[in-house]
Amino acid sequence: MTNPFGTVSSEAILEGTATDAYFERTHTTLEHAGKDPHVVAEVTADQFPTGSFDVFTGVEDIATLFEGRDVDVDALPDGQLFDGGPVMRIEGSYLEFAELETSLLGFLSQPSGFATAALEARLAAPDSTVLSFGARHVHPAITATVERAALLAGLDGFSHVAAGEILGREPGGTMPHALMFCFGEGNQPEAWRAFDEAVPEDVPRIALVDTFWDEKSESLLAAETLGDDLDGVRIDTTSSRRGDFRHIIREVRWELDARGHEDVDIFCSGGLGPDTIRNLRDVAEGFGVGSHITEADSIDFSLDIVEISEGSDDSSSSRTQSGDEGEPISKRGKLSGAKEVYRTADGGHHVALADRDGPDDGEALLEPLVRDGEIVREFDLEAASERCLADAEAVGFGED
Repeated sequence: MTNPFGTVSSEAILEGTATDAYFERTHTTLEHAGKDPHVVAEVTADQFPTGSFDVFTGVEDIATLFEGRDVDVDALPDGQLFDGGPVMRIEGSYLEFAELETSLLGFLSQPSGFATAALEARLAAPDSTVLSFGARHVHPAITATVERAALLAGLDGFSHVAAGEILGREPGGTMPHALMFCFGEGNQPEAWRAFDEAVPEDVPRIALVDTFWDEKSESLLAAETLGDDLDGVRIDTTSSRRGDFRHIIREVRWELDARGHEDVDIFCSGGLGPDTIRNLRDVAEGFGVGSHITEADSIDFSLDIVEISEGSDDSSSSRTQSGDEGEPISKRGKLSGAKEVYRTADGGHHVALADRDGPDDGEALLEPLVRDGEIVREFDLEAASERCLADAEAVGFGED
């Protein structure tokens, strides 16, 4: 059976049929009229800087999408933060990429939203272990996209096995409540001992301690059961039962320390967002973050033609070959003309026309991605993550 879960195939994306119907009808109409102008198009969220930065990612998929097509593409580096102006510029005959717009925007919008939310969680507890637990909230086909965005934003790991195979990373996680149920109330020690005996030695011994009894009681029982082999306890208390969650964590910490278990870490999970993490980061060693990442709003990117070459109805013509300069053009509310974006020394984001001088201390951010259908950039997740965190510091991301 082909695509048993009803997912759109890679072939459909690459061929351009994973598109909105009006792009197909536009293609048909332009071919009928013998028109295929040479254009410059830009992908933007906001036209001008607003003071609110987001993380840019998805660019590697864009490179794959345009590979083999007769276009030039420039884009921000993977992991760069942006605030207004173009994140990508495409130049070529319009019919060469018209149907790709829908997939292009999807490749950028949702992953960039995931990464921005993950960065918020990362910076809420910069010295703590923060893991992505969000795979269960999205379609299984895009779990690797979620986990990659989390790693890009500096999270320490994730939970999804198949995503780990795609990304070449080992997933993390220890035990769910279902394991505790299978042993039953009163048999928590049996469950923890069985886990300790069964799983590989390199898996941390993190006992789930909020299933049947209060968190303090189960934490102390886990420490007594596994002794020095216990690395930590995970508290995943349902929000309706939490009360003062910070007080609960502090109480568990106190009682563990009072009995000589200072080396047992406390790991928190269950609907955590940046505010909760900030409130707990001095009393817990680690956090699992799920819905805050996966429920993030997609970045509202759009693609717009900003230059068009006059008289280029023949699909074989190009602005470079003909010597024509593109005529600035835009819809109402958008800015015409090809643009460049800059990072200034003070962390500012500056937008200017590409053929004009930028700010004296500005670093141009758009870089070649595809030239004549050939990918001209290499991709490295570690480097992208370092860039993301460094740029977040430079622009003051997340600062009140």
